[in-house]
Amino acid sequence: MEYKDYYAILGVNKDATEKEIKQAYRKLARKYHPDVNPGNKEAEEKFKEISEAYEVLSDKEKRAKYDRFGQYWQQAGRPGASGGFTFEDFGGFDFGFGTGGPSGFTDFFEMLFGPRGGTRTRGPVKGEDIEAQIDISLQEAYTGATKTFTFSASPGQPPKRLEVKIPAGVRDGSRIRLAGEGAPSPAGGPNGDLYLKVRLLPDPVWERKGDDLYRDVTVPFTVAALGGEVEVPTMRGKVSMKIPPGTQSGQTFRLSGLGMPHLGNHGKGDMYARVKISVPKTLTPRQRELMEELAKTL
Repeated sequence: MEYKDYYAILGVNKDATEKEIKQAYRKLARKYHPDVNPGNKEAEEKFKEISEAYEVLSDKEKRAKYDRFGQYWQQAGRPGASGGFTFEDFGGFDFGFGTGGPSGFTDFFEMLFGPRGGTRTRGPVKGEDIEAQIDISLQEAYTGATKTFTFSASPGQPPKRLEVKIPAGVRDGSRIRLAGEGAPSPAGGPNGDLYLKVRLLPDPVWERKGDDLYRDVTVPFTVAALGGEVEVPTMRGKVSMKIPPGTQSGQTFRLSGLGMPHLGNHGKGDMYARVKISVPKTLTPRQRELMEELAKTL
């Protein structure tokens, strides 16, 4: 499994404060966001990587586990008495048998998988079900996606490549079942199932509430005052939105049917555009003169 240095990905030191981590993430997210780099796969992958790093380092508990266990931080905190170990990073695990593996391996093994022994019921008992985690971006949740990962259901089995289809409209916390991809049966029965728990990565631009989407939209102050049209980025491209005269900063406009797809059903939620009025930083002498004349009439 490839080790990911989340601190290096965000460009911060290991003793960075929460504020420094947040600032670094926002700076990189604005640079690599898909809206800023349409069609750029490299930027899209970079955006996913920095979002993953921020998800871990912005959470005190997850960061502590990552600092202690490194690439195995997700496995280390899970109870293993049932034998249902999950490879949440989908990268497999090199146990180091006969290869000079880490000292204290037995203790580490039991911490992850639980102590050996215990009784088994007779007959073709089904193998243990396993739960793992799969990270997806908001764009993948919007369009649906097919993701491939490497997974091993038990220490004795070689890892294999699995493919899972992410349905459009999937929500954070949803579970996707892969029948027969769980732990093998101890008595010759069928394998257990693998349940993938969806984790939706944070997005610096969009906010999701149910199947509705929210984002800020910049509107020039002249358009806000006089009325007009502005181009609004949506999940499927830009659309034109009418701005009525006298629009105020913070005012929200509804764009019907431009939200997230309804999972398993037809139709979509709505999109809500929150107005942020843009004021020019500099004015020409003539513009300033006109603004001063306007100010006298208000």
